[in-house]
Amino acid sequence: MTYKELLKESAQRVGNCLCMGLDPIRTALPYQSGDVGEDLKRFFNDLFGAMIKGRLVPAAFKPNIGYYTLFDNPRQGEFKGSAALGELFNLLEEVFPRIPVILDSKRGDIALSSANYASEAFDLYRSDAVTVSPYMGSDSVAPFGERGEKGFYLLNRTSNVGAKDLQSLVVVDQVDEKELYPLYMAVAHRIGRYSERWGNVGAVVGATSLMELEELAAYYASREIPLLIPGVGSQGGSGSETVAILREVNYPLYLARINSSSGLTHPWKGEAAPKDWLDISIANLASLIEECSL
Repeated sequence: MTYKELLKESAQRVGNCLCMGLDPIRTALPYQSGDVGEDLKRFFNDLFGAMIKGRLVPAAFKPNIGYYTLFDNPRQGEFKGSAALGELFNLLEEVFPRIPVILDSKRGDIALSSANYASEAFDLYRSDAVTVSPYMGSDSVAPFGERGEKGFYLLNRTSNVGAKDLQSLVVVDQVDEKELYPLYMAVAHRIGRYSERWGNVGAVVGATSLMELEELAAYYASREIPLLIPGVGSQGGSGSETVAILREVNYPLYLARINSSSGLTHPWKGEAAPKDWLDISIANLASLIEECSL
C-alpha cells in the first residue's frame, strides 16, 4: 500500500482527517515518578485506552522527535527518551493498526546525510512518513522520495509566528516562467514537480495563515498532494475553519491531516496535570474529531 493509499484508507475508515500530535512536556505529565520512561508509558497507555473505549481514533499520529531525545544523555550512555519513542511506535502499531504515524523530525541535508535520516525514520522507527526541510534542494530531498511507499512532507508555509520572515519573501521562481512569487509559492511549485517524480511527497502548510492555506490548498487539490496542517489549538488555528477552506477549494479531505498537539495531550500547559486530566484530553479530542470529520 502506498502512503497516499494509506492516508485515504485510514481517513475513510475512521471518518476524520485529524492528526494527533504526541509531544509530551515532562512537567505536564500526570505521573511524576522520576522515571520519565515509565511516566510516558503510563500516560500513553491510559490515554490510548480511553480513546479506544470511547471509539475516538484520529486519522494519524505525529510524535516530534525533539520531545523525546531531550531525555537522552548520550555522553553518559543513557537513551531513555529515544527508547520511549521506540516504545511509543510499538504501542501505536499495536493499538491503532493501519493508522499512519508521521515522525516529525524536519530533516534535510546533503544526499548521504539525508539517506541516513531517511533510514532513521523508515528503518529504525518504521514510521510511515517524515517531515523534511526542502531548502537544500532536490539532492537532499531525493533519499526520502526514493523510499517508494513511504511518505514525506516538505515544509512549505509553516504555522509558527516567524514563518513570514523568510517564507513570505518575494522571489523569482525559475520553475514557473521566472515570475515573482512569495517563497512559499515557489516551494509549492517545486513540490508539484517532485510529486510528478515521487508520488509520496506532501506539504506542511499551517492553519494559522488562512489566506496562504487557501492559496496552497487550491494549488495542491487537483494534484492530490497530501497536506499536513499544524497549528490548530494552542497556536490559534481552527479545525472547523481549516476544513471549510479545504472544502471550498475542493481539496480531497482524506489526503489532509489537520494536527493538534498540546491541546490534546496537555492543554493545562505549564500547570500540573489536574485530577481529571484524562477527561479533559478526551473531551478535546472528541471535539476536534467532530470538527475534522469527512
